[in-house]
Amino acid sequence: MDEQLSQPAGYRKLLEDIKARIQTAQVRAGLAVNRELVLLYWSIGREILTRQDREGWGAKVIESLARDLHFSFPEMKGLSPRNLKYMRAFAEAWPEQPIVQAPLAQITWYHNLALLEKIQTREERIWYAQQTVVHGWSRNVLVLQIESGLYGRQGRAISNFKAALPKPQSDLAQQILKDPYNFDFLTLDKDARERDIERGLLEHLRQFLLELGSGFAFVGSQVPLSIGREDYRIDLLFYHLKLRAFIVAEVKSGPFRPHYAGQLNFYLSAVDDLFRHPSDQPSIGLILCRSKEGVVVEYALRDIGKPMGIAEFRLTESLPENLKSSLPSIEELESELDQRREDDATSHEPSSGT
Repeated sequence: MDEQLSQPAGYRKLLEDIKARIQTAQVRAGLAVNRELVLLYWSIGREILTRQDREGWGAKVIESLARDLHFSFPEMKGLSPRNLKYMRAFAEAWPEQPIVQAPLAQITWYHNLALLEKIQTREERIWYAQQTVVHGWSRNVLVLQIESGLYGRQGRAISNFKAALPKPQSDLAQQILKDPYNFDFLTLDKDARERDIERGLLEHLRQFLLELGSGFAFVGSQVPLSIGREDYRIDLLFYHLKLRAFIVAEVKSGPFRPHYAGQLNFYLSAVDDLFRHPSDQPSIGLILCRSKEGVVVEYALRDIGKPMGIAEFRLTESLPENLKSSLPSIEELESELDQRREDDATSHEPSSGT
């Protein structure tokens, strides 16, 4: 305590500043090490490719390399035959070093392996690598985004942003919306009501925000609006940090109906008047519905002045009771597997002579 009291003025600020510098240097050092590792692996893979193509080396050379490299660098991981094959595949997929340097060298080797294993096209791999750098995705999150088909869904919602927002706000707003949204973390019946869906989204808010994408901050659900002598409620209210704008989201359990656009337009006017700060951009609306017809949506949005987008969502529907009852239990499956093992063992026993 006495030691803290004897600290000179400005000491705490100096300490925090030095700690921040050390942390920044640690991050930079980590990134530099990662970059050098990815480039090293690429160069090894390229050398293997060149020798095999030019000099006709066979596949067994990788086994020899792995053994000899491990002998020379016993403490170094990542020199297994399997990883050397990945290096060769990595170099084959990316023959140009400048592309490897940015952005592939900005993500980990394990991120790059996920791109190699799960994506076939060059353009899509680069897109996911760039998104990983921008959003700081872990490898698990990257795999989740790939498996959800994010590349094909991003920016696909039908909207009136070009007419209702200036550039580049309109382009950014379009890019943050998807179609469809995958809410496969919910298991609801096909007849689930809107409140059931909304409640499920809130119970899985972390997964919901991950599916919405980077930049969405949750403000509230069933947000009350007192207008005139009536009370209204917004299903879901968000604030987008990059757009600097409120996002008003309405969940509809059925297909899109034209009057939904009028309702959302009304809510956007109220939010702009009651919540929007003078430095904020115009609020944006998002209608999430089970299905939509493009022509109907386009007509509904044509003369709407407020920016809004319409997108579908997908759910993993729970199994009907009659189907559940017909499925085997875990115990029944284990019993069946045990019986099959016994049968297999019996069938492979040598038969006695007669």
